[in-house]
Amino acid sequence: MPDDRGRREEGGRGYGRRDRRPPRKKVCRFCTAKIGTVDIRDIGLLKGFLSERGRIVSRRTSGNCARHQRAVTRGIRRARHAALLPYSVV
Repeated sequence: MPDDRGRREEGGRGYGRRDRRPPRKKVCRFCTAKIGTVDIRDIGLLKGFLSERGRIVSRRTSGNCARHQRAVTRGIRRARHAALLPYSVV
């Protein structure tokens, strides 16, 4: 039995355990753009941190730093309370 677990045919992208590339480091959008505060009226920005179901995207997925993830979460919650964003999408 050949040992080809995690491998695909020649030319495929199947990285095995040994061939796995390190994941690319995500950078915080707010730190790179030097944005200090999150405005709750900027709905376009806040919608980028919501999933299609209306849930807040995690820090690991979005790539935000801890400080700005807390600010985004606070802004989304305040925008929901002000009826600018929906609580859930059905």
